[in-house]
Amino acid sequence: MKVVLKDLTKKFPGRIKKEEEVTAVSHFDFEIPDGKLVGLLGPSGCGKSTTLLMICGLYKPTSGKIFFGEDDVTDVPPEHRGVGLVFQNYALYPHMTVEQNIMFPLGNLKGKDKLSKEEMKRRALEAAKLVQIDQLMDRRPGQMSGGQQQRVAIARALVKMPRVLLMDEPLSNLDARLRLQTREEIRRIQRETGITTIFVTHDQEEAMSISDLIVVMKDGVVQQIGKPQSVYDDPANLFVAKFLGTPPVNVFDGSVRSGKLYIGPDAVYDAPGLPDQKVWVGIRPEGFLPDENGPLTCSLKGVEVMGRDVSVISEHPGMQGSAIRSIIDAQSRVDTGSGVIRFRVRPGKIYAFEYESGKTLPLPGLEKEGNTVSWRAGEAQSGDQN
Repeated sequence: MKVVLKDLTKKFPGRIKKEEEVTAVSHFDFEIPDGKLVGLLGPSGCGKSTTLLMICGLYKPTSGKIFFGEDDVTDVPPEHRGVGLVFQNYALYPHMTVEQNIMFPLGNLKGKDKLSKEEMKRRALEAAKLVQIDQLMDRRPGQMSGGQQQRVAIARALVKMPRVLLMDEPLSNLDARLRLQTREEIRRIQRETGITTIFVTHDQEEAMSISDLIVVMKDGVVQQIGKPQSVYDDPANLFVAKFLGTPPVNVFDGSVRSGKLYIGPDAVYDAPGLPDQKVWVGIRPEGFLPDENGPLTCSLKGVEVMGRDVSVISEHPGMQGSAIRSIIDAQSRVDTGSGVIRFRVRPGKIYAFEYESGKTLPLPGLEKEGNTVSWRAGEAQSGDQN
């Protein structure tokens, strides 16, 4: 089921009469393709959950339209939209068994949609098998782990055979290992069912690992939409670059002078065609390549060995934040006694941003092709294209 949001806006009244209205979502335009898993991503208060609740019908938009396929559902009550909703806290009935919890939505069907008890049991069992809890049908929520309870909540949402599946921070109450396992299960279930799924999270790693498309939001405004890797490689602005990535992008005070990108006195990259100006410079942790003749000179503060990778901690007068964190190959040698380390920068892992607006400025090394990013032949610097 294709979901289309047209100029969707939601405003809430101020807490005090004289206060201005609070805009939670502003002019959201997006078409969610049929059968895709889309992640709404952003910090707390960015409007992602408000958007989800407007799609399911619990919030009415201040303006704009919502379409499921060709049907305008903007004013359709939640129970008639054909959506399944999974909450952060699972919202299971503690006195009911797993089977009863899953069957509960089916018991509310009326008229021609009403099902026999045998049919409800059959559909509940099918949903339980899909999320691999069919052996736990007689248990109650208090007898189950957090991951198992989450699967019950997903099965309950799927048993109605919804046109759209909506998930609001479904993994935030799970520990790290269980989050990893459960998000893989969500991706498997979505692929098997082919249900259009919208997944709200503040965890960028979750969103990037399972989503077909991600929507990055800030203060109710969409910042960028695209395939996860494309958005990571080609951020639209400084906010997106800083929000995506672990460890986060390293940010520096910089400038463009005579077609070169500078961090302090170091000319670190070519910037042909850009006028002289003050800029922000961002370098991904994996964008630093140790080179004794490299243009970026940093003070070495420490080295952390992490198995296949090495994390280099350094400082530079132009840096923002407490330290520069660089991820290099474990085979690279770092002279920890020198107190200084020099880098060259990997093409496609360095960005320049307008100082006032934060908008990304064009640098050589990458070329956009729709939702993909590829190297420009012959433009990689220092012979490294990895």
